[in-house]
Amino acid sequence: MPSQATPLPQPKRGEIWFVKFPSDPPEKNPRPVVIVSMDARNQHPRAETVLAVPLSTTLRESPTHIRLQPGETGLAEACDLQAETISTIRKQTLQPSRGALRRLSESTLREIARGVVRAMGFVPNDIG
Repeated sequence: MPSQATPLPQPKRGEIWFVKFPSDPPEKNPRPVVIVSMDARNQHPRAETVLAVPLSTTLRESPTHIRLQPGETGLAEACDLQAETISTIRKQTLQPSRGALRRLSESTLREIARGVVRAMGFVPNDIG
């Protein structure tokens, strides 16, 4: 009997998942990321990747970072969304949270999009 392939995760925009980046040291735990791609892509059965922005507990001021508090994310600590490191992530590498996390609001997702635009060297109002 042929084995069934494991279905890929079907994340939703604004959800927090965990992923181990290839550039992370082997001893580092998977880090949280926010899914920012459209749900049409995220939940399409043949789409193997999503767009995600990593979170970091190393807090620093930057025009491309968005500070989030534990009440906004459900994570234990304040963290910075690092919009300049938006990444394409293979769905098969996504790991769900072990605890209940919050889905980020549309206004926070818009703020992330503005941070990505700034990381490209544009002022968000400059693009139509």
